[in-house]
This record gives sequence, C-alpha cells and structure tokens, in this order.
Amino acid sequence: MQVIFHGFQPKILESAGVMSYYSLGSLLLLSKLFLEFDISYSQALLEHGSNMKSATFLSPKFVLAPGSVENRWYFNIDFPRGHIAVKSFNAEVIDEAGNSVPLHETYLHHWLVEKYYHRLDVANSENNGNSDVMLAKNSGICQGGILRQHFGLGSETRGTATHVSDPYGIEIGNPDEIPAGYEERWLLNVHAIDTRGVEDRLGCTECKCDIYNITVDEFGRPIRPDYKGGLFCCYDHTQCKVRPGYEDVRRSLYLRYTVKWVDWDSSVIPVKIFILDVTDTGKRLNDSTILSPESGCQIEYEVEACSTTALTSDDCIDIKRTSLIIPTGGYVIYGVAHQHTGGVGSTLYGKDGLVICTSVPIYGEGMEAGNEAGYIVGMSTCYPKPGSIKIADGENLILESRYSRAQEHTGVMGLFYILVADRVPERMPFLESLVYVHENMEPSAYRWAIVVLLGLATTLAVAVGSWLKKGKDDGYQPILA
Repeated sequence: MQVIFHGFQPKILESAGVMSYYSLGSLLLLSKLFLEFDISYSQALLEHGSNMKSATFLSPKFVLAPGSVENRWYFNIDFPRGHIAVKSFNAEVIDEAGNSVPLHETYLHHWLVEKYYHRLDVANSENNGNSDVMLAKNSGICQGGILRQHFGLGSETRGTATHVSDPYGIEIGNPDEIPAGYEERWLLNVHAIDTRGVEDRLGCTECKCDIYNITVDEFGRPIRPDYKGGLFCCYDHTQCKVRPGYEDVRRSLYLRYTVKWVDWDSSVIPVKIFILDVTDTGKRLNDSTILSPESGCQIEYEVEACSTTALTSDDCIDIKRTSLIIPTGGYVIYGVAHQHTGGVGSTLYGKDGLVICTSVPIYGEGMEAGNEAGYIVGMSTCYPKPGSIKIADGENLILESRYSRAQEHTGVMGLFYILVADRVPERMPFLESLVYVHENMEPSAYRWAIVVLLGLATTLAVAVGSWLKKGKDDGYQPILA
C-alpha cells in the first residue's frame, strides 16, 4: 500500500497501476513546483523581500578635461538614514545626461564610502580636520585610517555582485554605537582619470610618474627615486600627457550610486567588514596610522615585466603572498578581490591551505560601458553556504595576488574584501535554502539545475512504474508503507 496526500487528506491506494500513476504524477508535480519556484522564488523571502528599499543618489559634480584627474573627498553625502541593514551598494560614473561613461574615456580608479560621526552642536566643519569629526573604520586589520572604508570598488564596479544574502546585512545607524552628542554621516572619495586623447592610456591609469611629470607628492614632499608610479603621482588636479594638438570639451560628471536596504530587526544577522591587503608587512611600528614603507598595509605595489623568453611560461606570472592574523573571526558569507589591469586572480587561504575564496577578474571585450576591452569590468565573488567556512579567532590566513608579467605594471593592488558573521541561522528551511542557492547562482546555471532535476524526476518515475508493474506481474505486492 502507499499513502499519498491529496488535498491534505491521506488516501490509501492498493492498485500497483494506480500507484505507478500517482508516483509519476507526484514526481512530475515536484519538478513543476521547482520550475514555478524559479519564476517566483523571491516571494519566499516574505520578510526581507517585501520590505526591500532602494534609493539612487548622485555625488557632487566634478569636471574633467582630457588627461585631468579628480581625487577628492566629499563629506556628508546623501545616504539612507535610520537603523538599517544595507543589502547592496553599486556605483558608476555618468555624464550630465545620465549616460554611463565608458572606462576608456573616464577611468574609475576607485570610489570609497566611509562612515564618520559629526558633533550635533556645531555647523558643518568636516574639512577643517578638527575634533568635531570622529572617523569610524571597518573591522579590518590595516593600521590607523588605511583601508577603513565600508564600501568601495574600482573599474570593476559595474560587473561585480555586492548583494548580501539573507538573513545577513551590514548594520548602519545603530543608536547604541553612535557617540553621545554626535550623528552618523558618510563621506565619499572619487578617484577618476580622464583618458581622452592621452599619449599612453595604460600609463595614465597606472599613474606612471613620468607621463604625469610629477616629482613631489600632493603635500610637496619629494617622491623617492625608485617609485615609478601609483597614487602619489595622480592626485587631484594632476595632468596626464595628452597627444599634441588634441582638444576636447571639459565635461561634468557624477558618481551615481544605488543603495538597497531593509529596516533593522532581530531577524537580521550583522556582518563585519574586513579589507585585507597583500602588501601588508605585518609590522606595526609605534602605532603608526599612516602609510610607511616599514609598517603595515602599503596599498599598492609594482609588477616587473618578465623576459621575452618567459612570456609563455608560468614564470611570467607575478605571485605575491602575505600572512595575516585575524584577531576575531567568524563565518565567511561573502568574498571578492580588487585588482587592476594585468590581474589574473587572487585567493584567500585559511588553516591547512583551505581555500576560503578565489576571485578572478572579468575583462571586457567591446567599447560600450560595462564591457570595455582591456579593462577589468567585474570580479567574481564567493558566497559560501552558511556555516561552511569559519575563520577562528587569531587564525593565520594567507592572501595571494597574481598578476601577468607580460608587461610592467605600476600602482597595482591586491585587496580582498570579506564579510564575516558571528553566527549562522539556527535553521534554513527548505524553501529558504532554495532561495539561497538561487540568489547565488548564475541564472543560466540555475535553470540547467532545474532541467537536470526534472530529468532525474522523470527517470525515477519511469523506473518506479516499471518496478511496480513487474511486482504485479510476478504475483506479489511490494510493501510501500
């Protein structure tokens, strides 16, 4: 006999033929439900999905001419208010008409968004650098104010997933964390380089000092002789070489950024933001809070070109590694690397060589914004199954960054962003687990998975039907319940 549920009422069927029919029907119905789930899976996220909020903002206007550089900080930018959980943060450079600007015209070196606290009883005084402002960094381990941002990417921003899977969120506006007499605010840094008509586009985006004609940094200090290029040579208002006779208009641009969030409640699990740097020396001298060749995170480094005889060998890959100790760990729920042109991937390893996350660049193949040939237009991301990867308190991690040495590169980066939670959900019901899989799988891959499930269900139904029929023909009834 077999007990099935039809209209939530159990019904006993004794006929093997009927059982075969209902087995086939039930499995096909299950497959149909999977397919319907593919269409309406978001409806299962009853709590967060229906309460998701979204807002799009514009940065202050910045104006660029061919070869010019924008690298400024904007305080008190527009940002969602209240006690919330940020679910994603995306950005891109646009013109005054709202059109996306391609990287081969304006290269987005990076954008950063940082949290700070401002005194309530004083007027806006952020630019004065006084005690009215308290900077609030992330959970990262770099010294002082280095890599303290909460959000930020570079040229890859259009093609990199930033969503935080349910039930996690980046907690913002917690009144218990805001110092008395202060309010939470946000500041934005945009570093953009106009490469229209320049002599050496890669040289401009990699901030090579000679084509910027720079010998001192933005504070007037001499740049060391062995420094070939990087952030010290493409600061605000510097100028990259433009081809003789080339002229084009100055144009007004904006960083357009979209934030998605839900209101904070007890169902949200907060995550900590770690930004790791492959150039971190591991040393902390005299509690240094700034960039120093002897101490801490250096942010950038150089990649030397390999010899012409090694161009096709493994020796033509630069591999840089560093060892990092994470004071307080947790469960990894997201990971992504940040690299520049020439990057071929980065991996974060845990204890005993466990791969926590490997992130590789996606290079564009065309001319349109979001697919610019020769540029990194996206980075692959990691969404480990909740609870599957845990970093222990004080665990030693190895960060590896790989670059092609087919040509020299200056000012490259090897950063790694991870989101870490102190706990995982107590349980993950079936539908929620399917939502998790759907959220973090490419649409085409998910549909193929559905097709495979449908095929397996059909095959199993046919096999069960044949088996039941054989049992009847042999003169016995199999025990099914």
